[in-house]
Amino acid sequence: MPKVIPIQPENPWVAGEKIHARAVTGTFARWRWTFVWLTQALFYGVPWLTWNARQAVLFDLEAKRFYLFGAVLFPQDLIYLAALLVISALLLFFATAVVGRVWCGFACPQTVYTSLFMWLENRFEGSHQNRKRLDHAGWGPEKLLRRGGKHLAWAAFGLWTGFTFVGYFTAIRPLAADALSLAVGPWTGFWVLFYGLFTYLNAGLVREKVCLHMCPYGRFQGSLMDERTLNVAYDQRRGEPRRGTLTGDRRAPGDGHCIDCTLCVQVCPTGIDIRNGLQAACIGCGLCIDACDDVMGKVRAPRGLIRMASLHELGGAAGSPRPFLRRVWRTRVWVYGGLLGLVIATTVAAFATRPEVRMNVIRDRSIMARQVDQGAVENVYTLQLMNASDHARTVVVGVEPAHLVDLRHPLTARLGPAQATTLTATVRMPGVEAARHAGGVVPIHFVVVSPEAAGAPEADEPSTFLVPR
Repeated sequence: MPKVIPIQPENPWVAGEKIHARAVTGTFARWRWTFVWLTQALFYGVPWLTWNARQAVLFDLEAKRFYLFGAVLFPQDLIYLAALLVISALLLFFATAVVGRVWCGFACPQTVYTSLFMWLENRFEGSHQNRKRLDHAGWGPEKLLRRGGKHLAWAAFGLWTGFTFVGYFTAIRPLAADALSLAVGPWTGFWVLFYGLFTYLNAGLVREKVCLHMCPYGRFQGSLMDERTLNVAYDQRRGEPRRGTLTGDRRAPGDGHCIDCTLCVQVCPTGIDIRNGLQAACIGCGLCIDACDDVMGKVRAPRGLIRMASLHELGGAAGSPRPFLRRVWRTRVWVYGGLLGLVIATTVAAFATRPEVRMNVIRDRSIMARQVDQGAVENVYTLQLMNASDHARTVVVGVEPAHLVDLRHPLTARLGPAQATTLTATVRMPGVEAARHAGGVVPIHFVVVSPEAAGAPEADEPSTFLVPR
């Protein structure tokens, strides 16, 4: 049975007290902002991209078409969405097994938007100390102006986010024109306001409470980790016992490096004290590492009192000449990585080889089979043709085996980009073959070929031909 890493459930900050995280600079802070700007550039920029005179990424629910650059997906392609969810889950398991809760600290939408809203708050209200003083100050012109400006900026940012989100499901350029002319439809307006309000509440007001009380990931992360998983951790062997002053650096040989400055607590977005051990509320952002390294530099002590480390390393186990390989070369990591690679490879191969022209064959239920002149037999079928590409296609429908059956009338269709059409096909069996197969069910299949492309048929769909006695 895999070992479960114990995680402290308690959070030391006082319930109900608002957390004002202190700003910090450093390696982890820079990486966080890199991911913030990268993810938001993608989110806000992708809907404005064009591809062959249409929006490059558009999930058109009304038309039941999903456009992903040159690919067009139909409801039948939801299997790819299921595969994407499986890949996301396995990627989360893999990352957690190797480097802990790195997703939460750097790329989770709750973390990203909270960081942006806190950045706006800092622009209007100042540093964390100024924000605390403003909390306890009485209402006056300055507080009203600063708080009002902050909430107006939050609301505008939330509306912009809601507008962009809806722009993935409704063409964003016409939506922008409607918004400027105040002609947005009721349902479209509702979803813009709903998602904008959701962003405003989650990132502006609720913040860390989502991570502390609503997100289940922090509760089961211990089952995904083991003693070699890297986490944001405090080295108690180096830090304890703590000393309480910087003056003169009068540290006895047995004293630890921690000076109890509490900066690691002040910069934490969830307000925890990392010195109490691994906790469910820790989102692995590493800001406490930046703060502690800065202090260690000032007291001329080695950096890394708080660092990315495993329980195996903190427990004083013998080191390895290749620590990174030792961290990765573990059964659960290779299992997660192997499954992840397999699912990604399978999904990419299936998506790359998916047919652009598709066909569904439905037998006419009202007339199963009918006899016509000279003993010939006819069956009628409804063919549903779909063009899963972003360019027009001309297709010709045929039926096989050609020595047994043929189409009464030639079938040719012109399919526009992402277009579907329905054709009626009458398949005929000559009298001689009908007499030979009387009372039987003959397997046939419809094929779709494109005169524009030589080679294998675009689509091949099996069916049956009924011959009455």
